[in-house]
Amino acid sequence: MNHVCTIVPPYLLQHLAGSRADRSARFTSSVADVAGRTLEHDAAVRAARSSSLTAGPGAPGLTRTISDAHGSQTLPGAQVRAEGAEATGDAAADEAYAGLGDTYALYQQAYGRSSLDGAGLLLGATVHYGRAYDNAFWDGERMVFGDGDGEVFTRFTVSPSVIGHELTHGVTQFTAGLVYQGQSGALNESLSDVFGVLVEQHAAGQSAAEASWLVGQGLFLPAVQGRALRDMAAPGTAYDDDVLGRDPQPATMTGYVETTDDNGGVHLNSGIPNHAFQLAAVAMGGRAWERAGQVWFDVLTGGTLAADVDFAGFAAATVAAAGSRYGDGSDVQGAVRTAWNQVGVSVR
Repeated sequence: MNHVCTIVPPYLLQHLAGSRADRSARFTSSVADVAGRTLEHDAAVRAARSSSLTAGPGAPGLTRTISDAHGSQTLPGAQVRAEGAEATGDAAADEAYAGLGDTYALYQQAYGRSSLDGAGLLLGATVHYGRAYDNAFWDGERMVFGDGDGEVFTRFTVSPSVIGHELTHGVTQFTAGLVYQGQSGALNESLSDVFGVLVEQHAAGQSAAEASWLVGQGLFLPAVQGRALRDMAAPGTAYDDDVLGRDPQPATMTGYVETTDDNGGVHLNSGIPNHAFQLAAVAMGGRAWERAGQVWFDVLTGGTLAADVDFAGFAAATVAAAGSRYGDGSDVQGAVRTAWNQVGVSVR
């Protein structure tokens, strides 16, 4: 069974669902209702969803299809754009089309991987899913985007890092298959954040120093006191809002959260490996997808990572991968080791 992976963590939606207009003049009571419905929907889909998707054979190159659910929750919806077709004029459909292409481009151009499965898997997405649905997710087969509630969240296609994040769950599905629970689940989420921001940086031609390192930048509407869903450079600082609460992600192991919620804190504790990657990439300099990203990609796709790996095991694997590709004692290996030690994950 493939876990349905959503971009907005349940703890954020729970804050919204508990809000009411009398707590903040900025939001109407419908925001709480939408958040509550989104939480109920996501829980139901997680409980029911299983996927029979298997790798290849696929097309020789990029192949995308964009469908429109027209406010329903029926997938895939009506196809509105196929590979090579002209833009539709619908912002969500055309942003999804571009984001799928940007994600394919990162994996193919930087790492020589053909689509999510390495065999040219067709990339499908559905837009306008549900009524004011406050999330986006990878369901094991395709990307699905809500339009947001119009007060807290705008449409979920606006952020390339969100699209790259969710599609990377597909790469993980076809490679390491990390168990979506506890530290391996947090690593699953972190890998999606890592390659999600790399999709955005690759498309923009940004260096590690130039990049924002924000996941979901542009999703929050102006009334929200926040910059993004997550900040890899400074976990715990992405938002601080009297209705949404304060970003609860820890940046180091001293803040590690022990919880049974959210599959053992997968969206919380992912801040720790997120920060390790960002520190390593900035220390290496240049473009993050070229060396730091290559090391993380080697570990993700190498075939030796245990599905239930913990932070220490993953950190050790990245140090070993850096040594294998760039040489033991290399500056790259040193940057990776130092970054993990900086976030409190000891690596010799």
